[in-house]
Amino acid sequence: MSQVLHLTAEEAMRQKPVKGIAAFCLAFLLVWCSQAHAADTLRIAVQKTGTFNWELAVIKDHGLDRQAGLDLQVTQLGSTEAGKVAIMGGSADIIISDWLWVSRERSLGGKLKFFPYSSTLGAVMVPPHSSVNALADLKGKKLAVAGGPLDKSWLLLQALARRSSIDLESQATILYGAPPLLAQQALQGQSDATLNFWNFCVNLELHGFRRLIGIDDVEKSLGAAGPVAMIGYVFDESFADQHRDVLRRFFALTRQAQDILAHSDADWQKLAPLIGISDPKALALYRKRYLEGTEKRKVAAEEADARKLYLVLAQLGGAKLVGPAAELDGGTFYKDVPEN
Repeated sequence: MSQVLHLTAEEAMRQKPVKGIAAFCLAFLLVWCSQAHAADTLRIAVQKTGTFNWELAVIKDHGLDRQAGLDLQVTQLGSTEAGKVAIMGGSADIIISDWLWVSRERSLGGKLKFFPYSSTLGAVMVPPHSSVNALADLKGKKLAVAGGPLDKSWLLLQALARRSSIDLESQATILYGAPPLLAQQALQGQSDATLNFWNFCVNLELHGFRRLIGIDDVEKSLGAAGPVAMIGYVFDESFADQHRDVLRRFFALTRQAQDILAHSDADWQKLAPLIGISDPKALALYRKRYLEGTEKRKVAAEEADARKLYLVLAQLGGAKLVGPAAELDGGTFYKDVPEN
């Protein structure tokens, strides 16, 4: 068998002892083995409700992984925290997380890297006929906040409000909770405003809620030059050193997937069941918000804005949020990728 496997598929077909179906099967086996051997394995751990699953579905459907010579082994997780455990424990090569956590881990001795993925963020949503038209109008109101006291969007919102002498934490009633619960309570009128993740904001928009302010606008007001990709691909520094070409091909195919989603109505129709919606209007709004976050900037520009926002977050969140580092760790961003 070992001698036969060194034959090419064409040579195998010419072997006289092997005929018909047997020759075809052997040729197919040789080609399959060759392709399987050529593919580089990449273990990806992602939250099962995350938008990267949409891109993975497109990648698989169009065979982009095979074309790139990659074997993507995907593990679905229940939370972002599970992803952090996976990457730190060595059971995943890539996860989706934020540059703030990567910088914190580096300040504590970890050697992780971050490469931008999406700048799509949440917003403060208010009911259709609400009298709340500015941050100052939140004084004395019930403001629901997805996550907890150290949620990054919440800290940035507080920082912006403080510039206008508004202390939301003390001047409004803050209700912390899980994103889906707070979205449901908002629809039931149990809060005056809701700061939630972007996909839950889309659902509120579909029910007539309006955006008081998006976190992307908050970032710009705090000094960012453009939309900041808070979340991205996270991987170990040693893995990156040993697999530069694998990462290059992976990032290239993710850009292909995003380009397909930017132009293909048919692919969005296929994604509708995965997203859990059937209404064309809802699908169009999900598509719009998703694509807003795929606009790419130079890594240097992303890093410059991350440094500005890091200082804001460190001031409010302290060591509990950022660890011992006063500034963004200089090695946080991965730059060994050709940029368009």
